[in-house]
Amino acid sequence: MIPRRGDGQAVLITGASRGIGRAIALRFAAEGYRVVAMDIPRQEADLKQVQELIRQENGTCDLVFGDVSNPESVRTFVAEARTLAGHIDVLVNNAGVLSLARVDDIAPEEWDRMYDVNTKGTFLVCQALLAQFREAGKGRIVNIASIGGKRGAPLQAHYCSSKAAVIGFTHILAQEVARDGITVNAVCPGIIDTEMGRNNYRDEAALQAVKDKTAMGRLGYPDDVVGAVAFFASDDASFITGQALNVCGGIIFH
Repeated sequence: MIPRRGDGQAVLITGASRGIGRAIALRFAAEGYRVVAMDIPRQEADLKQVQELIRQENGTCDLVFGDVSNPESVRTFVAEARTLAGHIDVLVNNAGVLSLARVDDIAPEEWDRMYDVNTKGTFLVCQALLAQFREAGKGRIVNIASIGGKRGAPLQAHYCSSKAAVIGFTHILAQEVARDGITVNAVCPGIIDTEMGRNNYRDEAALQAVKDKTAMGRLGYPDDVVGAVAFFASDDASFITGQALNVCGGIIFH
């Protein structure tokens, strides 16, 4: 049975229209949180589906749109989220992008895109909410990083290094805001069966190789990730900060 840990609280989730973000939104709604689901405008149809699923279960979900890599856009959608929900208690930075290329072939523009969304986006949304969290004397931030940020993979130098930066940012921000009542943690998914994750196994041989290197012998699914995120957002994790938890079925162990 899913606990009702979110009654009276609101969560802002970026990149919530599909994959892990969608699963996180549904889980938080089931726990009683008021969900503010955010994504880019072209994901409006998918985001509205998330909203409808939550409402069908008598949950509350508002939608905001923007671009996490654009400071003005971030300020706008965070302000809108606060207006809609009244306050934000939990931030889940899930928005992210991934592409594959050898280092020789990565265009500078594509390198920048990985960092703009994955790293700068996480920084900007955190920054936009810190004043409100400090004023409230509490707040939970959960950054979705990746095991790629701990152990890189070929063809993913730009992605993995951007996620390593998210982990480093998590460690530092946690130290800066701990005495303000704010915790900051990261969840590091392994290879998850999402549109993004399928870049890691584009044929049956690659899929089997992924399964073989995982101790549990299977892929992960979005619902495998959401429990760790919900835990870090809850009072059960009130004395935990600056951590980067692997949710990978046993690919890496540190």
